[in-house]
Amino acid sequence: MPLIEEVATHRFERIGSHSHIKGLGLDENGKAKFIADGMVGQIRAREAAGIAVKLIKKGKLAGKGILLAGPTGSGKTAIAMGIARELGEDVPFVQISGSEIYSAEIKKTEFLKQALRRAIGVRISEERKVYEGKVERIQVNKTKHPFNPYIEIPESVVITLKTKDDEKTIRAGREIAYRLLEMGVEEGDVIQIDAETGRISKLGTTKEEEGLFFKKKTEMPSGPVLKIKEFTYTVTLHDLDLVNSRAGGIFSIFFGGGLEITDEIREKVDETIKQWIEEGKAILVPGVLFIDECHMLDIEAFSFLARAMENELAPILILATNRGITKVRGTDLESPHGIPIDMLDRLLIINTEPYKKEEIKEIVKIRAREEGIEISEDAVEYLAELGEKTSLRYAVQLLAPASILAGDKKVEKEHVEKAKQYFADIKRSTEYVQNLEGMLR
Repeated sequence: MPLIEEVATHRFERIGSHSHIKGLGLDENGKAKFIADGMVGQIRAREAAGIAVKLIKKGKLAGKGILLAGPTGSGKTAIAMGIARELGEDVPFVQISGSEIYSAEIKKTEFLKQALRRAIGVRISEERKVYEGKVERIQVNKTKHPFNPYIEIPESVVITLKTKDDEKTIRAGREIAYRLLEMGVEEGDVIQIDAETGRISKLGTTKEEEGLFFKKKTEMPSGPVLKIKEFTYTVTLHDLDLVNSRAGGIFSIFFGGGLEITDEIREKVDETIKQWIEEGKAILVPGVLFIDECHMLDIEAFSFLARAMENELAPILILATNRGITKVRGTDLESPHGIPIDMLDRLLIINTEPYKKEEIKEIVKIRAREEGIEISEDAVEYLAELGEKTSLRYAVQLLAPASILAGDKKVEKEHVEKAKQYFADIKRSTEYVQNLEGMLR
């Protein structure tokens, strides 16, 4: 259980390269705005995704999936996340890579089962003891990663919540600190924290929003910070599987949990959920399972996913790839995108295009704002030119080292040029190594 304690009477950095995505940025007619909801460009792909969202809401995409096909750094992950956000704020979004299924510790099918069930939510409402208020101050304390001392990870968080009538400061552990970072909670936001489980719900913001990142405007709550009220939260089927796997068996006496999640446990959870839905105690929230680099999946994984898509308890499956004709892993057969033809027949294919200079320019501004970096127009223009010649990701990656070189000052063009000298793009790096190889011949 996450530890929360009140403490007697600072700002954090967001993590995640797509924390700014709030939707697909479409108007009421389904037309894509050039900049909206954190999305830039990719007009045709976003409009196609909007049509897919309408199909999902009408139940006409059951048994099917979506394939995002395009070059590296063309916004495939952003569009997948945008689809999830359009479906609802609490809709689960699970992102994995095709290569993740290969592990000596867990079977491929078991990994995919867990991923699928993590992408299906159950919305439950009940009376809970919660901390609720406007985030007055938030401070994330970090520590060195136990296995990699060069990486800092959240250790705990101290957060001050305020209402019209009360103010409390609480300290919570690593789990809640991670959740706050993932949800992008910042000063001025109104949140609820379950006092027992640590579940967090973001209700909106009290700040006047400017620019691209509009949030739901809400009033500051009244009454005490710690209160009993109806708390609506979403758990996943995988969460319920874990709870039930720990509930029984003699091993739970010694180890506190079961040794594995069996199909029998999952069937029991499914039956319980169906009963809750019939009784009006819960609502099923199908989420999105996004598998990047899907050409890394093998023939067995595709077969499993094709069968899983037909299950009545199945999330929306979105695949992404940057490959053309390539071998289906585990076979000698070549196929479009490395996907078996029978699986391709089940997918709506959306193509993404390379970003243009003006689009890269706006994306650089978004990332600079997200990372709290003050940058000049000349530097943005230069990064946009670099992104057009090399790649969007290279341009965005230069932001952080350029800010280090700038110190506490605004990032200027010369700082980006200096960062470019230190860190090569793929083309320059390849040419450099090839030249060295030529000298040794």
